[in-house]
Amino acid sequence: MRSTLRSCHLVRTLAPLVLFLLALQSNGQSNETRLLVMKGDSMLKLEKPQRALEFYEKAVQAEPGAYTLLARARAWYMMERNDRFIQDVDAALRKDSTNANAHYQRALYALRAQDPKLAEEHATKAIDRASIPTLKAQALLVRGLARSEAKKPTSAIEDLEAGLAGASDDLEAMKTLARLYDQEGRYADALRILEKLCVVEPGQVGHWTNRGFELTMLGRYDEALTMIEEALTMDKDEPVALSNRAYVRLMLGQVDEAWSDVERSLRSYPSNAFALRTRALLRIRKGDRVRACEDLTLAKALGGVPEVDKLIKENCDTSAPKKRR
Repeated sequence: MRSTLRSCHLVRTLAPLVLFLLALQSNGQSNETRLLVMKGDSMLKLEKPQRALEFYEKAVQAEPGAYTLLARARAWYMMERNDRFIQDVDAALRKDSTNANAHYQRALYALRAQDPKLAEEHATKAIDRASIPTLKAQALLVRGLARSEAKKPTSAIEDLEAGLAGASDDLEAMKTLARLYDQEGRYADALRILEKLCVVEPGQVGHWTNRGFELTMLGRYDEALTMIEEALTMDKDEPVALSNRAYVRLMLGQVDEAWSDVERSLRSYPSNAFALRTRALLRIRKGDRVRACEDLTLAKALGGVPEVDKLIKENCDTSAPKKRR
């Protein structure tokens, strides 16, 4: 079973990656103003937005243009002052509607506000106007996530792939891309991303669990079991990992162990459709089709397991009862 990611996670990690981009777009600004912005950026890098704001305020007072307004907006963003952030970004766009960084930051806000349509619109403008490769890559990541939220997996994957080619260390983008690959049945591609995530974040139990899941989908059960065991060394009661191990053990013929795992999983996570599917398969093995069909019916209602419909058709009586005359 795959984990899910919310857009706000990616939004919060993207902003710091472009702290210094505006310094490269300071056409027309005085040396004094550029220096103030650079000092503010240095404070943001140290996660001191209040101190950074002091430098940005002076820069805006000296030259109230798109460059300085967007610099100050970054401090508001880190301070989660969304009202002030959007005021500065919109003001910057009024002064320069072609500013790629302004459109990028506007897209960030739209994504945080759960407006993927507007986020996609502004991210596209940022991509079209960006002259700095790093900014273009970040805008592609934002648009990719917006398209993912808008249920456009094909174009979302294209954007995230292109964005990661220019910003390969964005972990949340990698997680989102792995999830999209999984949803599209591209298990080998998802596995490739998860292998990297296990290297850079080895303490994240979800990476190992998901890696085991992708190996399971590829029929590589022995390898999958190794990955799931790694996850369970971090959390012996993690219900998704237990559910995944139950299925793998069933596929390997370890029926008793599979029963133990699936029951432990369902005790703490009774709405896990994958665990219900696995328990149904175990019950079918025992000849208990009535209770197996109860599990399958609930798994179908919960959704997310493609093979459930096929199992119901093969094992459960779905014909309508005959009416009495």
